[in-house]
Amino acid sequence: MTSSRRQSLSLSNSWVAEPTPNLIAPPPADSEFWTKTWKGVLARDLIDHRIVTVDADTTVEEACETLLSEDILCLAVKSETPDISGSHYVGLFDFSDVNAFLTLAATSHTLHPEDLHGKPRSNEIVSAARAGRVAVRLVSDFSEKNPLEILPNDATIISLLQLFSRGTHRALIRSASSDEFDGMVSDRGLLAWFASYAEKTPSLRDFCLNSLHSISLPSLNIYSAVVGATASSTVLDAMRLMSEEGVSSVAVVDDETGGLLSAKADGSTDGADKYPVYSVSPSTPLVYTIQKLLASRS
Repeated sequence: MTSSRRQSLSLSNSWVAEPTPNLIAPPPADSEFWTKTWKGVLARDLIDHRIVTVDADTTVEEACETLLSEDILCLAVKSETPDISGSHYVGLFDFSDVNAFLTLAATSHTLHPEDLHGKPRSNEIVSAARAGRVAVRLVSDFSEKNPLEILPNDATIISLLQLFSRGTHRALIRSASSDEFDGMVSDRGLLAWFASYAEKTPSLRDFCLNSLHSISLPSLNIYSAVVGATASSTVLDAMRLMSEEGVSSVAVVDDETGGLLSAKADGSTDGADKYPVYSVSPSTPLVYTIQKLLASRS
């Protein structure tokens, strides 16, 4: 086990012993009112990003340049040949995929044939890289955090909630009159909408005063530890951790004291690292957590 991984395991010790507080639940009439309202809000009204496409045979390098020059969350990868469903879109490509690709590229010289056994996609990428040209279609959702999700034009935010609750970060909204798309809704865009709605809805605002632990959010139990690296770890160590653990940043801690120094992000949202670092604990109110997520563009 690497020192980075060992450090990540030790960071969670102060959290797991906290008792679960009682949840202040809303009256049934209030939650029914919220749900009725949400069913009347169309997902397309929350579109916060335009669609930028690249050809499936575009190189990864060219796709990265497009991500940066267009200042976009991700690219839609489009093929000239439709799939069996008739769609020309084969996937999405974002900075999480870039990180996963670069991690593989940087370590490919150390890999043995058995390391790639049962990993046909990694095999194909390594072979393409050795040939000198890696098409973006090979790296689309290579991180396995960036699936192509499409919602119909009349989808509501209930559909967005169902989609994002499974870990998806964005959804394409299909146009009403064609096979193309009106735009993209991000999980952050939906979170911003809910923050605004809560401010105007006292019953939901009161519910958001509950702590994260009392709401029993599944994400609090997904990882048994905060993923962290020591200050002496290499950038490649951090990139590998982010790719293997499925996170967009790692905590950077002091080698001797284990104290939090900062966080290193892979720029999985827009390619830029974010500072300063905010932290929350299971006892933090949900409303405060939402505010910090939006303020830090996490």
